[in-house]
Amino acid sequence: MQGIRQALACAVSAVALLGATPAKADNWPSKPIQMIVPQAPGGTNDIVARLVAADLSQRLGQQVVVENRPGAGGNIGTQFAARATPNGYTLLMTISSTQAINPSLYRQVPFDPIKDFEPIALVATVPNVLVVNPAFPAKTLPELIAMAKAKPGQYRFASAGNGTLNHLLGEMLNSMAGIQLEHVPYKGVAPALNDVLGNQVPMAFASLPSVLPHIKAGKVRALGVSSARRSPFAPDIPAIGETVPGYSGDLWVGLFAVKGTPKEITQKLAQTMQAALADPALREKLGAQGAEALSATPQQFATQLKGDIDKWARIVKSSGAQVD
Repeated sequence: MQGIRQALACAVSAVALLGATPAKADNWPSKPIQMIVPQAPGGTNDIVARLVAADLSQRLGQQVVVENRPGAGGNIGTQFAARATPNGYTLLMTISSTQAINPSLYRQVPFDPIKDFEPIALVATVPNVLVVNPAFPAKTLPELIAMAKAKPGQYRFASAGNGTLNHLLGEMLNSMAGIQLEHVPYKGVAPALNDVLGNQVPMAFASLPSVLPHIKAGKVRALGVSSARRSPFAPDIPAIGETVPGYSGDLWVGLFAVKGTPKEITQKLAQTMQAALADPALREKLGAQGAEALSATPQQFATQLKGDIDKWARIVKSSGAQVD
């Protein structure tokens, strides 16, 4: 009889365990959700994250709290998220620079962008713009390319630092256009842009939201956006790909869950994000920040991520950029 009781107890326990995950998923979320942003407050990713978090809070009926954990190009916050319990209460809102470029840029990366995370939603894209000081002779990108081919290594471009997106966009232009612009790294995009404004260095890539006011004021001249097509927020600026076929390198913002999060939760989260990104109100708020809302399935996002990791690895290798 004792053996029968033990067998029944084990059977009941097994049934309870089998039903545990779905039950938790059905009740998710039952408490506030932490959204890790591995960049500093005030940047593109932080702004997008806070808009999305406010929208998700309403849709999910639980507060979504943004927590900034910047450092090491986004590696610190991303590592923190990767080690979190995979229960749907820790999410990662990050950018392509960290998730797709860092794995090949840093000698040691404390996370795996594929194995540690589950893609949920490709939220928005923000193009960079190649801008020049108004005193620079080239009025268009074809003119710049012709000048650079005539005098290899004579013209410089500024960036936010070695291996940053705006550095690699310049290296990609060098490679695909067959030119040799010399790279000048700065400690951040603000000092780089300041020296372009002051004509200490003639050109730089900068995000559209950060540089659009200067373009409108005539303080810099825009030669092209880095996206595959023209930005709806600056339709008069040609895409670099119109002159250099195949050129494309946007900054994207994406939402991830920790790998191992129950499928029911990731599906619910993905469906909620799809609804949010289809909402004109959120799209308008993102657009006001120069970020174009996207709509992609988690599978499409996963394909995009893998493709970007491969693409930027080739560009990092050819540039020789490396960060310890």
